[in-house]
Amino acid sequence: MSHANALLTPRGRLALARCVVEDGWPLRRAAERFQVSPTTAARWSARYREAATAGMVDRSSRPNHSPDAPRDARNVASSGCGSPAGGTGPHRLAPRGAWPG
Repeated sequence: MSHANALLTPRGRLALARCVVEDGWPLRRAAERFQVSPTTAARWSARYREAATAGMVDRSSRPNHSPDAPRDARNVASSGCGSPAGGTGPHRLAPRGAWPG
């Protein structure tokens, strides 16, 4: 969490985006003024164009999907790897070469 006067709070993002979108500042000039990269200035400007003030809030960093994740809970339970109920913790997997260590 940042302090109230930090440049990239939602209020600072809004000021940056308004400079670019409404006042016509070049991205590089706005980025320099707000001490961010031009890429960051472009990101906040685009979000402001899409959603106005609502686009300035933090978004979740959780991925939308995870391709390597198991398809359902049964896959996790049936694998038995590391499951306390299955009794296949690291102390039992190591002799089989399935666990580094």
